[in-house]
Amino acid sequence: MSKVYLTVIAATLAFSTYAQELNARVTVMANQVGNAVNRSTFTTLQNALMNFLNNRKWTSDVFAPNEKIQCNFLLTIEPAGETNVYNASLTVQSGRPVFNSSYICPLINYKDDNIKFKYVEFQQLDFNDKRVTGPDELASNLTAVFAYYAYMILGFDYASFSMHGGDANFQKALNVVNNAPDGRGISGWKAFDGLRNRYWLVENMTNSRYAIMHDIYYGYYRQAFDKLVEDEKEARNAMLAVLRKMQTYSTDNPNTMIGQFFFQGKSDELINIFKKAPQPDKAAAVEILSKIDISNSSKYKEQLK
Repeated sequence: MSKVYLTVIAATLAFSTYAQELNARVTVMANQVGNAVNRSTFTTLQNALMNFLNNRKWTSDVFAPNEKIQCNFLLTIEPAGETNVYNASLTVQSGRPVFNSSYICPLINYKDDNIKFKYVEFQQLDFNDKRVTGPDELASNLTAVFAYYAYMILGFDYASFSMHGGDANFQKALNVVNNAPDGRGISGWKAFDGLRNRYWLVENMTNSRYAIMHDIYYGYYRQAFDKLVEDEKEARNAMLAVLRKMQTYSTDNPNTMIGQFFFQGKSDELINIFKKAPQPDKAAAVEILSKIDISNSSKYKEQLK
């Protein structure tokens, strides 16, 4: 075998190792599915979904192994009254490292309760950006949902490192929404499916009316958290600026999905940031947070006295 050929193989293997963007862990819980279904089906599904997320190239960028985005998917399924068809909820979590720290800051911590899909053991998990829906809508819905969240994870991660950095991935997620499977009890893709669903999440991040949310994501992670080790005072000031922007957003756009989505999993880390702050900064943070993260209002007031 020639040295040139060996070099090509080595380069190809190196690129494949460094190419993929996600380091996803998938867990499938099927305790509510009876013994009529072979339990190996769900182990096969779990492995197939991990391969789908981790081995697919979602962007044109190259990620080193230590740059891959850490994310978790928990798919909890139950029978839907039809052979090989299931109702499910999907909990999605992702985070990104803070500069000069071992801390992983949460980006997404969300539960999607409206998933219906069809899966037969060893079924090929196909997905095509240009044709999201295949011959079987319910089978296509499974890969459409996971592809959508892969793009949203990438979108929020990129947005946390550069201003509007996630736009291309949010547009890909929007394409999934616009071409998603329909009918047969499938929901979560349409505006009329509810106020909190896949449609509204990506709509909020691609609607120019809510452009300030891109400033907020960038400010929260890059200008505040990434400066925390280097200059704690500067980081807190940047975080207060982010919270003031969020207050403006919430006042101008009450009850949007992204407003509530943003705060999921963030209360404890916000408290930790302001615990050591001078009293005026604490008071300012509590006043704002009590209004814009109402579900955790008492928590902020108690722990940031």
